Amino acid sequence: MIPIDNFLVLSSILFAIGMYGVLARRSALLILMSVELMLQAVSINFVAFAVYLSPEVFTGLVFAIFVIVIAAAEVGLALAIVLRLYRNRQTANVDEADALKW
Repeated sequence: MIPIDNFLVLSSILFAIGMYGVLARRSALLILMSVELMLQAVSINFVAFAVYLSPEVFTGLVFAIFVIVIAAAEVGLALAIVLRLYRNRQTANVDEADALKW
C-alpha cells in the first residue's frame, strides 16, 4: 500500500501550483484552470484520508464526488462569465474587468 505521505505531497504540490496560477495570472481562463487544480488537490486529500482512516466507509469518496460536481457547476458558470467578458471587452484579461458597470 502506498503511504499517505505521498498523496499529501502530491496534493500540496498541486494546490501550490494552483495558488500560484491564481495569484500570478491575468487571463480569466488560466485563473479558472488554477482554481480547478486547487479543487482537485482537495479531492485527492479527501480520498487519501478516507482510505487511510476507514477503508470500509465511503464518506471521503462521497465528499470528493461532491467537490467534482461543484467544480463542474463552477466551470459552467465561470465560462459563461468569461465569454460575456470577452464579448463585451474583446479580452479575457481580469485587469480590464475591474468595474462591474459595463
